[in-house]
Amino acid sequence: MLGVFFLILIFFGLNQIFFSAYQKRHSFFDKQKMNLLYLYHLVFYGIYSWYAYNNPSDSKRYWNDVSNFEGSWLELFGTDTTFINFVAYPFYKIGFTYDMIMVTFAWLGYLGFVYAYMFFREKIPVKITVFKMDLLSLILFFPNMHFWTASLGKGSLIFLGLMMFTYAIINPKSRLRLLVLGSVIIFYIRPHVFMFVAIGAILGYMSGKEKIPLWQKLMVFVVMFGALILLQDQILGVMNLQDSENLIADFQEASDTRSENLSHSGSGVDMSSYPLPFKLFTFWFRPLFIDAPGVLGIITSFENLIYLLLFMKILKRDFIRFIRKSPSIIKMSLVIFFTASFAMTFVMSNLGIIMRQKTMVMYFIFFVIYYYMAQKKYDKIMRLNKLKRLRELELRKENIVML
Repeated sequence: MLGVFFLILIFFGLNQIFFSAYQKRHSFFDKQKMNLLYLYHLVFYGIYSWYAYNNPSDSKRYWNDVSNFEGSWLELFGTDTTFINFVAYPFYKIGFTYDMIMVTFAWLGYLGFVYAYMFFREKIPVKITVFKMDLLSLILFFPNMHFWTASLGKGSLIFLGLMMFTYAIINPKSRLRLLVLGSVIIFYIRPHVFMFVAIGAILGYMSGKEKIPLWQKLMVFVVMFGALILLQDQILGVMNLQDSENLIADFQEASDTRSENLSHSGSGVDMSSYPLPFKLFTFWFRPLFIDAPGVLGIITSFENLIYLLLFMKILKRDFIRFIRKSPSIIKMSLVIFFTASFAMTFVMSNLGIIMRQKTMVMYFIFFVIYYYMAQKKYDKIMRLNKLKRLRELELRKENIVML
């Protein structure tokens, strides 16, 4: 445990260097809030560690794979589970214990929240209050998000990659290295998620309201579409469809098989007969108290209720008009959210896995909700200012007439 304590201090010091660099780029950067978020995330590292020692956990499997591996490090390089082993192995070789690697991955997951914070604040400077709380703070401190990104496993790294990508895509020219690194992380952990991200980036850039030069649009299209073509075998290999001659039929069959296998576990739900809207509802907002699997499920149910209440904020007529006129980053976020959710609803039939998997996509819809509410507030302020100026102008005219 002494090694864990020293690592926590080292990561805290690295955070300060990291924060100082970004404070120079962004005047809004709140170092105090990010330090508080770091301490908060460490609490969930402790909770997950306790959970892992008392329950079956993927982190133990990764540790066993790494500690028993006797080959060359480069042999571990690959997609999916092997990539986590590839990242963890060097730490094991220099003497890190299981707990030390756990806190290292928890720190990487925490960096994902830092990039999420900068992504939200850079694009949305307007402060929004919901439930008498600052919306951005509420989003950043959701417990379930921190629990599944605070351990050795895919959750922490994929979240970091996704938030890196979204922050970098705002200004790809000046953040190209970060964009490439985020893309690599996403692809090597979950190739199919990279597909959703690439499609979202393409559609977002092509349909956004900004006046983006044609060469930039073409560059994003060529790079992302080219990557999808080059990596199609790895992406389809996630569902063993790389040799398929009928993708739709084979995907449905593979999804049914995987869904049936997952539904046999303790927190399984039979979603095969659900209509699509209810499948999506299950993925986004369940468990909801009555079907909560254990104490963790009950805590998650409170969080899911807040998700549902936030989602209801956009169930309004003017939301469609907002989407049509929205910038590319909004459309990209919506495409990623809906395509990923749609695909996962055909595979996920286990509430425990759903609770973990949706951490990858929920921040995209939170961003859309936040932007929508901020836009409405901004438009209201502009209307009030316009009325105020008109009244002042009328008063001046009346004073001139009186004189």
